[in-house]
Amino acid sequence: MIRTMSTTSELDEISASYDVPVVDPATVPKVLYGHRASLDSLVDPEWSHESRVLVLYTGGTIGMMRNERGRLVPIPHAMETNIRRYPHMHDEDYAVKRFANNFTQPLVLPECQGERRRVVYWVYEYDPLLDSSNMTMDDWIRVAKDIREVYELFDGFVVLHGTDTLSYTAAALSFMLENLGKPVVITGSQIPLFETRSDGRDNFISSLIMAGSYSIPEVAVFFNNKLYRGNRTTKVSTGSLQAFDSPNMSPLATAGIAIHVDYRSVYRPTSLEKFKVFDRLNRNVGLLRIFPSISAETVRAFLQPPMAGVVIQTYGAGNMPSNRKDIMEELRKATERGVIIVNITQCMHGAVDAIYETGQALVDSGVLAGMDMTPEAALTKLSYVLAKTSWDLVTKRRMMAKNLRGEMTCLAQQEEGLGAGEEGGGVRELDVVASISRALQLTSADDVDHVKDLLLPAIFFAAVVNVDLTRLEEIYQNGVEINMQDSSGWTGLHMAANEGLTEAATWLLQHGASVHIRDKMARTPLSLAIENDHHQVISLLIKTGAHLIEAPLRLGEALVTAAAADNPRRLLSYQLAGADLSLQDPCGRSALHAACTVGSEECVKVLLSASVPTDEPDRTELTPLMCAQINDHLNITDLLEQHTKTQEQRVNNGLLPG
Repeated sequence: MIRTMSTTSELDEISASYDVPVVDPATVPKVLYGHRASLDSLVDPEWSHESRVLVLYTGGTIGMMRNERGRLVPIPHAMETNIRRYPHMHDEDYAVKRFANNFTQPLVLPECQGERRRVVYWVYEYDPLLDSSNMTMDDWIRVAKDIREVYELFDGFVVLHGTDTLSYTAAALSFMLENLGKPVVITGSQIPLFETRSDGRDNFISSLIMAGSYSIPEVAVFFNNKLYRGNRTTKVSTGSLQAFDSPNMSPLATAGIAIHVDYRSVYRPTSLEKFKVFDRLNRNVGLLRIFPSISAETVRAFLQPPMAGVVIQTYGAGNMPSNRKDIMEELRKATERGVIIVNITQCMHGAVDAIYETGQALVDSGVLAGMDMTPEAALTKLSYVLAKTSWDLVTKRRMMAKNLRGEMTCLAQQEEGLGAGEEGGGVRELDVVASISRALQLTSADDVDHVKDLLLPAIFFAAVVNVDLTRLEEIYQNGVEINMQDSSGWTGLHMAANEGLTEAATWLLQHGASVHIRDKMARTPLSLAIENDHHQVISLLIKTGAHLIEAPLRLGEALVTAAAADNPRRLLSYQLAGADLSLQDPCGRSALHAACTVGSEECVKVLLSASVPTDEPDRTELTPLMCAQINDHLNITDLLEQHTKTQEQRVNNGLLPG
């Protein structure tokens, strides 16, 4: 448990004992802005083997240290300083060499055998550090907003958190972070990170690797060598290092000698929408645990306004005494006036099921079945759904019964298995796999699976290039990892983007393909679509959350190069991708300077329509107009002068700010 710091003098005393400078927290800028240069340097293709992770240190046991009285306390501004002293958490030699020109160097995880990428990370420490038992919905909203603010700068996120309410935070974030395309890993520890014997180091290091090296776009919890879906976890022990469990779902990944990821279990966004944060929660929700002889007065008092939603925990498979007509009547009255009531089991394992008369009585009273949701997931989902003002009551009830983020196992899933592709109780084997297996006279299931593993990638990539959607669907049902990469690091989405195959790209995105994966040259699918000027694919990728990863200076160089090559289509590609067409190269030249120099009228028109300044001088004090005049491009000169007059008229008419 985190002890609350009571006085400024006590903080100063503790900080001094760790050689940490005492700074007024109000004057401390966000760590991210101090590291802007080191962040930009990570988009250089020369360093494509690196990934960047932001660590949001909210508080908790994991970051505590002992003061001079031997008590564990949170010490502000000390975590990053101390991490730098531990060579298994920070490679100082690599950091100095890699970021020699930066005033502040980020933290770098030492090279990890078996992992393709070196994780570079930054720590953003909350002020004040929070005891997880003191965390509220406001704190969940703050974490979600902080991730939104810097979402495009990082490949993944790690949230350091106290263990007491960690599952509540994980569940809440899983709903609030809509269309999440990057890993958000929440972790903590039972023993502080800097103690001699600690579970914190393994949890911390493994969480960094998971967030930086694996395509798992979920809010997950890492604890004791296992990565769980966040909204499926619950705290099960106060004294064991196995503090968390996922009672009704196996881990997404297990960290042994090697890290094994169950990619078929990963819940991926499949809507053609970009990442956003829903930052409102309904606070009028509660948990009510049914117990023998509970009074109707207790239930009635609990359900009174302003209560808008209640999770009731009942016996066994969702049962409560059906002979208690008084309680059933209170539940019925509440649901009729619009209170959403969700029924979950008090048991650790299993789900509610109206197979008994006592369970059916709840359904008849308007109570919804919460299936196998944990109490944390059911409560936070209810808070999230009720806050959706654009949904009516019928929609909200339907959404509570729907699997939104993998938080519940629906009856339809249990009965139908994988859905499309099911035949005779199992997925139909690919015809080519079956044919080769018969030709080789393979009888062992393991041998057939081995053939499938060898053939699926080639068949999958061929189907993408040929836009064979029927074959793609068949392969998908046979368990292909939708984001598998070839030897160059390309995914199927890279191939579709490179060739301009909009239909194939759409299918891939609707089946969970990631727009954020980079190949061995640090190129995303969006990069390839821009390189080949596939405007329809660019628009599709941007719509689903893709974004430019290049540093502003490098983007400026690319724009100047395109304009100098008289390539207006490339300028439009960058504009569709969200680039600021007024960005400059290292010489202070914009694309408009280059277009005016070479006399590219089409490029000039594109740039003027994008409101690129016409009077910005480069480092030689030349404006775009002067570049056109020097090179005798009279048509360009007239175009610029006319544009300037038009803009002045619009300012005078109040259509533009002066």
